Amino acid sequence: MVPTINPSEVEFIAIRAQGPGGQNVNKVSCAVHARFDIGASMLPPYVKERLLAMRDTRITREGVLVLKAQQSRSLEQNKDDALRRLQALVAQAAEVPLVRRVTTPTRGSQRRRLDEKTRSGQVKALRARVSE
Repeated sequence: MVPTINPSEVEFIAIRAQGPGGQNVNKVSCAVHARFDIGASMLPPYVKERLLAMRDTRITREGVLVLKAQQSRSLEQNKDDALRRLQALVAQAAEVPLVRRVTTPTRGSQRRRLDEKTRSGQVKALRARVSE
């Protein structure tokens, strides 16, 4: 089960967007910085640990995840985009990887591998020059 983010735990700060856009970019603050304090959130402890252990430059030393959303010209759409990306990060951290169990190859698979090696060696030997 993937834990969901409560939007009240995310602090949104409206900022000016970067890049082209003419006068609209210079006048309107429609981009968003979404700040999410991982330590103070209501996420399960194992998800918090995995989020903080991620090597991500968007996570500060204090454990605050900062996302910048500026794809749209609408503030609300940028907020939704930031929440969606934050939820995807939490879902990625909540997914516990399967532990691989070490197994030994079967006798049949070892035999097939060695047979294939001798067969390919014979093919390569046939490529050599024929001496009379």
